[in-house]
Amino acid sequence: MSFIFIPIYIYFMGIEAYGLVGFFATLLSVFVLLEMGLSSTLNRELAKLSVQPGCGQQMRNLVRTLGLIYWAVAVLIAVVVIALSTYLSQRWVRVENLSPETVRQAVLLMGIAIGLQWPAGFYSGGLMGLQRQVLLNVINSALATLRGGGAILILWLISPTIQAFFIWQIIISGMQTLLLGAALWRGMPESKEKASFQMGILREVWRFATGMFGISFLGILLTQTDKILLSRMLSLEMFGYYSLAGVVSMSLYRLAAPLFISVYPRLTQLVTVNDQVALKTLYHQSCQLMSVMILPAAMVLAFFSESILLLWTQNSVTTEQTHVLVSLLVIGTALSGLMNLPYALQLAHGWTKLSFYVNLASVIVLVPLIFFMVKHFGAIGAAIVWVTLNLGYVLITIQLMHRRLIPKEKWSWYYQDVGIPMTAAVFISGTGRFLMAADLSSGGLFFYIVLVSIMTQCGAIFGTPATRILCKRKIAQIHNYLGV
Repeated sequence: MSFIFIPIYIYFMGIEAYGLVGFFATLLSVFVLLEMGLSSTLNRELAKLSVQPGCGQQMRNLVRTLGLIYWAVAVLIAVVVIALSTYLSQRWVRVENLSPETVRQAVLLMGIAIGLQWPAGFYSGGLMGLQRQVLLNVINSALATLRGGGAILILWLISPTIQAFFIWQIIISGMQTLLLGAALWRGMPESKEKASFQMGILREVWRFATGMFGISFLGILLTQTDKILLSRMLSLEMFGYYSLAGVVSMSLYRLAAPLFISVYPRLTQLVTVNDQVALKTLYHQSCQLMSVMILPAAMVLAFFSESILLLWTQNSVTTEQTHVLVSLLVIGTALSGLMNLPYALQLAHGWTKLSFYVNLASVIVLVPLIFFMVKHFGAIGAAIVWVTLNLGYVLITIQLMHRRLIPKEKWSWYYQDVGIPMTAAVFISGTGRFLMAADLSSGGLFFYIVLVSIMTQCGAIFGTPATRILCKRKIAQIHNYLGV
């Protein structure tokens, strides 16, 4: 919903105010540092406990213990952002049209919204561990509709201001956290005793949580340094364009995240019961499905970025400023998405060192590179670094991971799981872009891109064994149902 409504936000508030929305998203990402790996720890521990009988009390104590820490951090974040609102509005962001007081009020409201939204990630991690993904997605879908559609109504009928936008975010964030928290507590087995804070639980999970914190800390440096530097070095208007391109590229995670959410707890269970055959099968099936879900969309976005942005925003200036950024960021994000399930396999084994050390090496090399590229090439330089970073993960991290985990499956990942669908997606979408007529109307352009998208998707599907078999099975089921 946030993706669809962005042009309307810009229409009502202006691109500079939308730059503040991008700054809000950057703050949310940066404060993941304070998450300390607790939501991932809760996810893994509840997945492990869910296959062991009589663990209801232990599960509830776990949620209570980690939840209290999480809420304390949420309050701390809100207080810090509110306290720094004057400094951030006057000394950090570069404003041209908005007044400093408007920006200060917006940052203050951001602090409250972040504080209320923060625990939602913790409760989501718990629901994933319980494999209650359907319920989680129902709640998130409903709240996304309210968040996006309600914001449009607020801006249209009440006040087209950034302050009104963030007040609505506060309301929805509070509702989301409340609903997810209630769903998690109701989803756990009943226990005779009341849930309590237990220090022993922290001693049991601190190693994994610390590893996750290290990975998150370095990951934030790698993925947010560009945005932090650009928010300081560019005007709020230009940062708004970069934020827009970032939202488009990060929309690929909307395709990747549901699969990661579904597969990670199941991988953890298979590791717990040591079922290697089922583990390998699930790993390859899910990696192929991940490729089919994100690579066709990524390649179409990359090749047709200018046309898609013009159809979407109906603004030639925005399109001109953004389309190259979108193409680069989409490619980097697609490569990042391919690493989701190998990363899930590492977490299922409780192995956090590899990601930590790979991220550490990347920080040492790439953070100075980001600063150099942003200083000399601006937003384009930052996007090039994003592609370089994720290409390195695909070429290097997979090699290192498969030396220890299911070592004979590396080339199957490169060839069957990723190589074939990537080749199909690049060839079909690239050919479609080359053959596209220059004088298509808006309607003709839309249907042409849809046609190329369908062909690219079909090519990726039939290029991977797991998804090809799945499609054949579903087609057979439909035939049987229809009596054909």
